[in-house]
Amino acid sequence: MDNNEFLQQIQRKHACKLIRNSGLVTPAGIVQADIALLHGKIAAIGCSGWHADETLDATGLHVLPGVIDTQVHFREPGLTHKEDITHGSKGAVLGGVTGFFEMPNTNPLTLTHADLQAKLNIAATSSYCNYAFYIGGSAANLQQLAQLETLPGCAGIKVFMGSSFGDLLAEQDDLLRQILQNGKRRVAIHAEDEARLRQRQPLTTNDVLNHPVWRDAQSALLATQRIIALAEQTSRPLHLLHISTADEMAYLAAFKHRVTVEVTPHHLTLHSPDCYERLGTLAQMNPPVRDASHQQALWQGINDGTVDVIGSDHAPHTLEEKARPYPESPSGMTGVQTLLPVMLDHVAAGRLSLQRLVDLTSSNPARIFGLNGKGRLAVGYDADLTLVDTKASRTIDNSWVASKALWSPYHGKTVTGWPIATIIGGQLVMHSDEILGKPAGKAFCFNSA
Repeated sequence: MDNNEFLQQIQRKHACKLIRNSGLVTPAGIVQADIALLHGKIAAIGCSGWHADETLDATGLHVLPGVIDTQVHFREPGLTHKEDITHGSKGAVLGGVTGFFEMPNTNPLTLTHADLQAKLNIAATSSYCNYAFYIGGSAANLQQLAQLETLPGCAGIKVFMGSSFGDLLAEQDDLLRQILQNGKRRVAIHAEDEARLRQRQPLTTNDVLNHPVWRDAQSALLATQRIIALAEQTSRPLHLLHISTADEMAYLAAFKHRVTVEVTPHHLTLHSPDCYERLGTLAQMNPPVRDASHQQALWQGINDGTVDVIGSDHAPHTLEEKARPYPESPSGMTGVQTLLPVMLDHVAAGRLSLQRLVDLTSSNPARIFGLNGKGRLAVGYDADLTLVDTKASRTIDNSWVASKALWSPYHGKTVTGWPIATIIGGQLVMHSDEILGKPAGKAFCFNSA
């Protein structure tokens, strides 16, 4: 009995769900076919003649492997006045995102097994999508890192070379080398040179237009060069987060044997000085949104394969916090809910293909981080799916934003392309901008842990 016959026998006895009449974005390209979901898995592709308890007509839509946002800050525990896992994950599924990796700069910092378990416990009852959490790489937990990175639900180790505080700041080469020597998994890096940032801080003035002058391209390039040199010495793989400069992109192309590269929708979409003139401190991020020449280099990195992943760097603050006079205003903006609409708009504009977008938001995150059963539409893979209308024209509005921060830098922006449904483990959790059911996300399983 071949696999198809076996699956058909199973589906006659158990509840099967069918998605009909869609364009499936598969490793073989876009295929017009039905897809069957059974027991949370993809049971068949091209399953005409199957009968199902539930059928979703996806005429005019494309089915993508579930979008995975590998960089969010959901602020829980400790900073829940501006975000929490409930609201952050609601925004994720409304935006077509089926899972997230969350960062360790909460209160308390995520540095120990107990810190990680506390977050996992919260997410188990409050997350609407799948989840994992980074543990911070620090002098405080240096000797435990190799064990910590193997814990269930751990996305890996995150290192802040700049723009952090207390035990999370790791700016000295000796400490960075020791962090890289303790463990094997790919280390995620925020690369800004803290010493140069301190030196240049007097340049800030009171004008947010000066943000990319203070945190200049050289601050980013110096840190990137330093950490890659240390990774070469220690043979440790790196994942460089939110690359923002042409200088870094040119440098990184020579180190793809060691480094994977993330860019963000805001660095691909916003540019200075326009965004600061329109949005003020709402456009303030670290590393900064820069001018169009840097943005053009990021797009070149997407086109030539230097870039591997798009992550949102969702990092919300309240409007009251963002209204403080610069530079007392905090850096960060919402992004998980708008990641896919904004990037689909770039697809509609011809800047990248739908298949390349799937590489950057589904296939590559699953491959790079070793996620079991994720990242592609294939029989036996998890039924985590994102259904999109690539022709829908919608206007992003703050009233749609689920984040506790209640704002988006894209408020008022009309985009072409919109997430219509989010399916996780075979269950429909969002359809037509409505969340269905209660939180039922699960911790990601990593085959490298």
